Amino acid sequence: MIVGIPKEIKDNENRVSTTPSGVSEYVARGHTVIVERSAGVGSGFGDDEYAAAGATLIDSHAEVFAKADMIVKVKEPIASEYSLMREDQILYTY
Repeated sequence: MIVGIPKEIKDNENRVSTTPSGVSEYVARGHTVIVERSAGVGSGFGDDEYAAAGATLIDSHAEVFAKADMIVKVKEPIASEYSLMREDQILYTY
């Protein structure tokens, strides 16, 4: 499964849904993880940490949604993300 970690775009939301150690866990279980660049900055995690954990960094928010089988977010999608989701895609939010 391809797990996608997009940057949170809701106002005043700086958390990230998955830490680099969480990425390592997904990868260890055979999943591919894609992380939008700068997704973890607000939580103190740099892109280099995600890459070291086995994630592929993606430049575009829309590309994360397009490539992932499952999207993992902190908050529910906002209106600008509705059109990015697919019917067969899993959405996991806190």
